[in-house]
Amino acid sequence: MSYLLVFLAISLLITLHEAGHFLAAKWVGIPIARFSVGFGRRLWGFRCGQTEYRLSLIPCGGYVLPALEHQGFGSLPLRKRIVFALGGPLSNIAGSVICLSIINISQHGLSVDGALVQPLKDTWQITFQMVTEIPQLFSNPGQLSGIVGIVAIGGEHVGTSIVRLLHLCVLLNINLAILNLLPLPPLDGGKIVMGVLEKVCPPLGRLEVPLAVTGWILLMGLMVYATVLDIFRIAESLVT
Repeated sequence: MSYLLVFLAISLLITLHEAGHFLAAKWVGIPIARFSVGFGRRLWGFRCGQTEYRLSLIPCGGYVLPALEHQGFGSLPLRKRIVFALGGPLSNIAGSVICLSIINISQHGLSVDGALVQPLKDTWQITFQMVTEIPQLFSNPGQLSGIVGIVAIGGEHVGTSIVRLLHLCVLLNINLAILNLLPLPPLDGGKIVMGVLEKVCPPLGRLEVPLAVTGWILLMGLMVYATVLDIFRIAESLVT
């Protein structure tokens, strides 16, 4: 059951990330054609205004599809693109603060310090620590872990403890925010960097599509590599 809870938590946090993009789009007036929880074939949904809200077959993930028809995302003003890109990571940071607030309130009672001040401080400290550890991933890629590994390790750690599950959600939220803010296409940070570079030197905009395709290929390869590492770790633990 604990492994299922961790998997559902990951799915929920990714949905939270996409909801952040959705709310940011609404805030700056970017029309949205579709907000999907999950990928793949549509299982259920409804339409409200011009936006289709759907639940899709593959639960771990989701996406927000702007209704831009032939203009393309690059036709939007830079300010709107930056706000849209920041919406996802900021929603995960907010999710981390909320989880820490729940933990503090349940353990120490309701107070301004426990519900807001300390969670903000803790989120900042954890974020700073994770950012400083990013170079170690490049020097030691064997530390990488994918969803399989996170579910396996998280399930063992969480057990039946809601507090441990919330602590795990804090770490996963901050990880998602940092990962997506890396200046690599097609991540949110990469979209911001490309938008700024295109503003400074418009011809660089031609590189956005090939760089995004290359980025997707690299990310997929990294996910496969991390998943293979996870499987080997799990197999080794079962043998020993």
